Formats: sequence, C-alpha cells, structure tokens
Amino acid sequence: MFTTTGSRGLDKAPLSKGLLLVLSGLTVVLTLLPQYHHLFTYSLQAITQQHQVWRLVCGRLICLDLKDTFCNSLLIYNFRILERRFGSTKFASFLFGTWVLTALVDFLLAEAFHYLFDYQVAELPAGLLGPVFSLFVPFYSSIPKVPVTQLLGQISITNKSLVYIVGLQLLTSSPFMWLVALSGLLSGKLYHGNALRVQRLLFVPRWLSRVGALVLEPLFSGPLPPSETPLGMGATLDIQRQQRMDLHDQQMLLAQFQQATRNHRPPQPQNGLMNWNRFFPSLRHRGQNLPPEPQPHPSPPPQPHPSSPPQPHPSSPPQPHPSSPPQPHPSSPPQPHPSSPLQPHPSPPLQPHPSSPLQLHPTAPPLLEPTAPPLINTPVAEEQVARLMEMGFSRIDAQDALRASNNDINVATNFLLQHLG
Repeated sequence: MFTTTGSRGLDKAPLSKGLLLVLSGLTVVLTLLPQYHHLFTYSLQAITQQHQVWRLVCGRLICLDLKDTFCNSLLIYNFRILERRFGSTKFASFLFGTWVLTALVDFLLAEAFHYLFDYQVAELPAGLLGPVFSLFVPFYSSIPKVPVTQLLGQISITNKSLVYIVGLQLLTSSPFMWLVALSGLLSGKLYHGNALRVQRLLFVPRWLSRVGALVLEPLFSGPLPPSETPLGMGATLDIQRQQRMDLHDQQMLLAQFQQATRNHRPPQPQNGLMNWNRFFPSLRHRGQNLPPEPQPHPSPPPQPHPSSPPQPHPSSPPQPHPSSPPQPHPSSPPQPHPSSPLQPHPSPPLQPHPSSPLQLHPTAPPLLEPTAPPLINTPVAEEQVARLMEMGFSRIDAQDALRASNNDINVATNFLLQHLG
C-alpha cells in the first residue's frame, strides 16, 4: 500500500548514506557501552548552569534510543530525494544551517514553556532530530505527491504518506519530542524561506565541500549507472544534473502510478486478449462511424396548367369565391367553418409517393428498425474525469472513454493508454 519517494537505493546521495551509516553505527556502539551515555545527553540545565557547551555538539548528533534511531534513519533515507534534487552541497548547507538554528530555538521554546506553565525543561531527546524535522518543510513544498490508493474510500494514500506516518511515530516517542519537532519546523521554515538572509550566514564553504567530495564521497557514494559519466563543477553541468534528477524522479513517480493502476485493474479473461474495438470505436475517429442523417429528396412544386383554373391542394381547406357567399350542399348537413376550433378539418391519411418528401434516402435505416442510443447524453462522474485529466488526457477523451465504459475508471484508463498513449 505504501511506497517510498524517489528511486530505491542511495545512489547519488552520498551525504544521506554517510549519515545513515555513521549515526547508526555510533548508536549501536553506545548501546554496547552504556557507561558513556551521560556524555551524549542533551541536557539544557547542564549547558546553562554548568556551562557545558560541548553538549550542544555531542548531545545533538547521536540518538540514545534505538526506536528514535530507527525512525530517524528511515526519515533520512526518504529525504535523500532532496539531496538528489538540490545537490549534496546545498543539502549539507541546509542541514548545517538548521542544526545551528535549532540550538537557539530550543532554548527559546524551553524558556517560553517555563514562563507559560512554570515548568523547567531540564533535558531534551538527543540526536540529529531537529534538522531531520526541518527537512519536512522542503519535502512538503518541493516534492509532488502521487495518489496510490484510497483507504475506506475516503482517505487518500500517496507516496508521501509513509514519511508523515514515520514523523508522527517519532513525534510521540518521548514527552518533549514535540518541542524538538516544533523547533525543527520553525528553523526549516526560516532557512528555506531565507529569512534575514540566513543562507548567506550559515552554509558549507566551498573548500569544505571540495574536501568532502575528494575524501568522503569515494567512501559513501554508490556506483554510477553504466550510461552516465562523472560530472564536473560548473553552472551548466549543475543545471543539467538537476534536470536529469528531476526527470529521474518524474519517471519513478510515473512508474509508481502505473503500478497502482495495475493493482486496481480487474481480472482479465485468460483465453485471449480483449478487443476493445468490439465494444466501442476508437476515440481517434469520433463521429465518423455514426449513420448518416436522413436527407429528403427535393421535389419541384406542382405547376398549374395555363388553361385550367387553379385547383386547391387535397389537404387544404376550400377557399370561397370572393364574389359569391358560400352555399351549403342541399343533401349534407351544415359543416362548421374550417377555422372553427370545435372540429378540425379532416385530412386524408398520408400516402407515400415516389416523389413525396417523406421518402428517406435509400441508404438510411428503416424507420421501425431500432438504432443504438448515442453516448452523448450519458452522465459521467466529474471526479473520474478529473483523475483521467491528471494523467494527461484531454477532457473530451476522458468523457468519451467513461461513457463508453459505463463509468468504469479502470476500463477507461486501459483503453486510453492503449489507443491514445
């Protein structure tokens, strides 16, 4: 049900791989050596009263709880997509800037909590937790979400749902973890929005990034794919690398969406492939297979003979002579006037004539033969039309496919992918 963001593995994310290996390894070592735990606790009281400033470094790098280590490592693994998109140097600058900002915001929030509730916060959870929580800010604003499935028909599950669930699990692991999380989110918002130009003050120098690229990157970087070559430094190559990583992420998101579509596809018959053209025509030729509309034969109006007086039409009422009043027939009862509303004038039944305009075209279907109802007025669900339009199809193609498939989103999607993909 849940999927991770980006492609699998840690290729092109050496900093994320290094953080996972080093921090997890140090946590395992401290678990085996519990007598050194007191050196890595994040004690605010010891920092303020005993001036143990070194705890700002040791207490904010290594997690002392295995559950926090597992959730923190899982979040770093999912946030590797940010390193691929922004580059290792910018990713390291973001982590360093938020790591410094969270140290200041932690003290401010602890003092505010003491002022409001008269409770002194003596110790906070240890580990690289504040910068990890700050990564939720660019993750929420920069990474698109792709719907995967729905839970109970109401809750939408996307490719980012697992990351948020792990963040909530880490948030509830200790009593004052919410303070660290709030500090990380505020610091991430400040650094990502470049408030007070903090990005110019807190960043990784270029010489340090070059040293890391020469010393640490060969240790933690994964093997390059065969079709790619190492990239150098330069603005043009950085832009090309970012575009290539964006395309890589888009292809991965599209593959996840297609996998979710295949999971919801109804079972197909096993005896052979289904021919969709048997059910409805191709959308590329809409309107070409409809039967032609009946066209009446033009018939010339009758011309009166020059030597004979004009004869009235059989279906028209008799017109009286202008100079003589109407005389009733002696043997017939008096008839009402043709314009009287009480009794309409009887008209003879219609008889088909070779030249009559009622005769249809020879190629037209008979009048009594039933024809297939058109699909134009068939109602469609706007929500399903919107889902098909999000996949890249036009509104007309989505509506026609849903009408033809009786509002079955899976059948319509398969048909559009086969004929218009």
